[in-house]
Amino acid sequence: MPDNRPDRSNPEDLIREFDGGDPVELLRWAARRFGKRLALCSSFGPESIVILHMFSRIGAPVRIFTLDTGRLYPETYALMERCEAFFRASIEVFSADPERVREMVSAHGINLFFRSPQLRRLCCEVRKVEPLRRALNGVDAWITGLRRDQSHSRSQVQLVERDDDHGGLIKLNPLADWTEEMVWKYVREEGLPYNELHDKGYRSIGCAPCTRPTGPCNDFRAGRWWWENGSNAKECGIHSYRRPGIE
Repeated sequence: MPDNRPDRSNPEDLIREFDGGDPVELLRWAARRFGKRLALCSSFGPESIVILHMFSRIGAPVRIFTLDTGRLYPETYALMERCEAFFRASIEVFSADPERVREMVSAHGINLFFRSPQLRRLCCEVRKVEPLRRALNGVDAWITGLRRDQSHSRSQVQLVERDDDHGGLIKLNPLADWTEEMVWKYVREEGLPYNELHDKGYRSIGCAPCTRPTGPCNDFRAGRWWWENGSNAKECGIHSYRRPGIE
C-alpha cells in the first residue's frame, strides 16, 4: 500500500506529525529510519538521561557519545560510569586534540576563558565544537536534550531541525517542549541516575571552572559563564541559533 504520510525528509512535516506527542514515538521512528547512523549526544544532564531511558523502553540500540573537555567535574565522570552500567551501554568519548589544547594554553593561559568572551569561545571551540565535528562524522541524524525554556537563545528550538552547521544533518530535540519540572518528575519516577551536583544547587552543569550553583529563581543557565554579564547567549558553539536579537 502507498505511504500517504508526510514527507519525512522534511523537518516541517516531521514537526507536524510528532509535535505534542510522546517523544518515544519520535525516537522510535528515528531508530527505524537512521539505524546505526543515528547518534545521541549526551552531556549527562537529566534530559539526556531521560532520552537514554526512552531508548531502553523502545528496545532499540543507539550510538551514544559524549564530549570530554578535560575540565569536567569528578561527579560528571562518575555519572558516565554509572550510566554505562545502568543502561548497559557503551559510551564513546571524544576529546580535544591535545596539540590544539597545548597551542591554545601556551598562547593564552590555562584559564583564558575568564579574560574575554572571545577567548572563552575559543576554549569552547577547541574543547567541544571541534570534537563534536569528529563525533558526527558518518552520522545522518543526531539527538540532543535541548529544551525551549532553558534559555533565551534556545526559546525557538524545534522538535526537528536541519543542522546546517554540520552539513545539513537532521537534528532531533525530542524534549523541546518539556519543562525542567517535567524532566525531573520523569527522572524521579523512573529512579534514574543523575549528577550529584544537582542536589547542591547546580541546574546546568558544564566544565568545572565555568559552572556554579544558582538559586531556583535564577535563569536555568545563569550559572554558566556567569562573568559574561553582557551576553544574551549562554552557548558554547555546539548549538548555534543565529536569529534576530539573539547572539
